[in-house]
Amino acid sequence: MDQLTVLFLLFLLTLVAMPLAERLRLPYPVVITVGGLLLAVLPGVSALRLNPDLLLPLLLPPLLHTAGWRTSWREFVVNAKAILLLAVALVFVTTAAVAYVARLVVPDLPVAAAVALGALVAPPDPVAASAVAATMRLPRRLVSILESEGLFNDVTAVVLYQVAVAAAVTGSFSAPEAAGKFVLSAVVACAVGWGVSLVARYGFQWLGDPRLRVLGSLLLPFVAYIGSDELGGSGVLAVIVNVLILREHGFEADEAIGRLTGGVFWAVVELMVTGLTFGIIGLELRAVLEALGGDTADVLAEAAAVVATVVVVRGVWLFPAALAARRRNRRALDPNDPDVEDLAPVGPRETAVLWWAGMRGVATVALVLALPTSTDAGTPFPARDRLIVIAFAVVMVTLVVQGMTLAPLVKLLDVRESEDAAGEEEARLRVRAAKASLRRLKELAANDELPDELVDALRARQQAVIARVKPDAYEEEARQALAERRQRKAEFSRIEEELNEAAREELKTARGEPGADPVLVDRCLRRIDLRHLS
Repeated sequence: MDQLTVLFLLFLLTLVAMPLAERLRLPYPVVITVGGLLLAVLPGVSALRLNPDLLLPLLLPPLLHTAGWRTSWREFVVNAKAILLLAVALVFVTTAAVAYVARLVVPDLPVAAAVALGALVAPPDPVAASAVAATMRLPRRLVSILESEGLFNDVTAVVLYQVAVAAAVTGSFSAPEAAGKFVLSAVVACAVGWGVSLVARYGFQWLGDPRLRVLGSLLLPFVAYIGSDELGGSGVLAVIVNVLILREHGFEADEAIGRLTGGVFWAVVELMVTGLTFGIIGLELRAVLEALGGDTADVLAEAAAVVATVVVVRGVWLFPAALAARRRNRRALDPNDPDVEDLAPVGPRETAVLWWAGMRGVATVALVLALPTSTDAGTPFPARDRLIVIAFAVVMVTLVVQGMTLAPLVKLLDVRESEDAAGEEEARLRVRAAKASLRRLKELAANDELPDELVDALRARQQAVIARVKPDAYEEEARQALAERRQRKAEFSRIEEELNEAAREELKTARGEPGADPVLVDRCLRRIDLRHLS
């Protein structure tokens, strides 16, 4: 089976896995990974022959961009302590623990290679975290911590990995040089991310066509990643800085059709890249196991030790750290001030979910496949095949086992945001937006000579929004009048849709007639659809 067919099968697998995951109440990366593994055992299906050096630059930028767009700079600042504990400190701790265990269980494994293994299995995956958040209605703060950890831990892990691999290949290591590289990588990445966002904010003003703006938005994360990487910085951090700055400054299309087009486009891109990423994980596992030959049992025992270390260290680190942070914040808060919010990290139940949600994914796969085949001395890279199997075992166990048991854990601990709370927050925002519209309408009516019937119609539309989401804001008589207007509007919309559908059918008939210009017909159909959206 050729490579193009395998690629098509992965996209088809993604299409099938999404509704199946919803039925099974599982994160869809788990279902896609298992599907890729099942696909790999079919006769004639081979693993994709991808250049490991291209995996991270091709797969990570769009995934980081979409994950970053779901958060904000404010959320990052609020959760800065938790992010530092997870994305920096925990990555270092996990790397050290895994390196120590790997040295004990893998025969003759050098320190540098063990540290490289620790670094590449240390970072949980941001895509898996986002998928978990989307399917389990977790509290927003917990979701923010999970997504922020997934965004920032790759920065620390990739730099540690690069330093360790360089030491394994060259046979030498310098602590000051490694520390300098870490700092330089962060500085360059921040500068490149800021520069790309600056160019985008001003350059995109010249792109009026929504299609061009969407294409430009697709290029941005790749420009940030590749530009930073070429200059010696962290491509991951550059993408994150770029998207957070753009998000902070409201980098969105001015018109509704542009926003809708961009949102749908990026949702499709994220789905395709995610499907490809986790499908590759399942496909590659068979090839990795076949490369081991007769050492499979020994290597799987070594892998089990590393998997246990990764899972246990996360729990051992999180629970005491969260407890200490909560105690510190309680001492810092003024108990007599009712307006002071407790910004302590999540409680014990949330911490348990945070621990079990540490699934590994694309970064681990890409980094382990990018391990060099030989050193500068011409010898094979130490235990490369064994390290690949161990890394894949960590990915598969954390993705499949933890992914499939996370939902029952969330339900058992009752760590879910209530629908009432989410509905109240949405209602508050909608009322706030409607009141802003009414204030602006009042200003326009005072400064311009607007027809009374126009002002009354626009005011009634915004008041209807408030009455619908916050009925207590109006007296009974006013609520009834607004309800009647809503009913008339609903009837109007129903009839209008019937008219639009008749118009669409007539245009479709015209498109099949001799001499009809299909481009003009499609343009007329688009106008009807846009009128329906307005």
